[in-house]
Amino acid sequence: MPLTVWDARADIRNLFITPEIRSRIMRFDAGQVSAGHTHDLGHEMFVVLDGRAEFTIAGQSAVLGPGQACVARAGEWHEIRALDDAPMTLYLSVTPHIEPTHTQWDREGGVRLPYHYGAATRVDRPEPTDPPDELVERHLAASQALSAAAADNAAAQLAAAIDLRAALKSADFARAHGALDEMWNAYRALHDALRSSQLAWNELAAAAGRE
Repeated sequence: MPLTVWDARADIRNLFITPEIRSRIMRFDAGQVSAGHTHDLGHEMFVVLDGRAEFTIAGQSAVLGPGQACVARAGEWHEIRALDDAPMTLYLSVTPHIEPTHTQWDREGGVRLPYHYGAATRVDRPEPTDPPDELVERHLAASQALSAAAADNAAAQLAAAIDLRAALKSADFARAHGALDEMWNAYRALHDALRSSQLAWNELAAAAGRE
C-alpha cells in the first residue's frame, strides 16, 4: 500500500478510518461550537494545530492553543468552542471507532437520546452494495468466529500458563519466553477475530441504521 501524506492546510476531512481508530482534521470558524456528545467505547484525543479553542470535558474547561493537546475519555461529555477572534484547526483521533460512534444527550434531563448509526463517517463511505441480508449473515458469521476464537484463546492461555509458572519457578527464562509466545499467538488470533467482527458490525450498522 502506498504511503499517504496528508496536509492539515487542505485535508479538512476524515483521514483514516478503521475499527481501531478514526482520525481527522477539523476546521472551526471563529466562535463555532461543536455538538457536545460522549463516546460509549472510544477515547478521543485532540491536538490544536492553529488558532485557539475552549475544550469542555467532563465539566472542566481549558483554552488550548497550537501544539497543545487534551483527551476526552470514553463516557466523558465534551464540547469544543473556537474563540471569537479567529478560526481554529485541530487534529483528532477516536479509538476504538465502533458504531454507534457518538452518543447524544438531553443535557437538561440527563437522558441518552436514540443512537444514530453511521452518522459520523457515512459521508466518507461508499454506498453499500451488498444486500442487507448478506451484511447480517457476515456479521453473524464473524460473531461465531469470535466466540470460537475466544474459547480457543482461553484454553491456550490456561495450558501455556501452567508451563509459564513452572518456567518462572525454575528460573528457566528461555522456557518462559516460549510460553509467552504461545500465549501471545493465541491472543493475537483472538484480536484478529475481534477486528473482523468489528468490521462486519460497522458495515451492518452504518448500512441498516440509515434514516
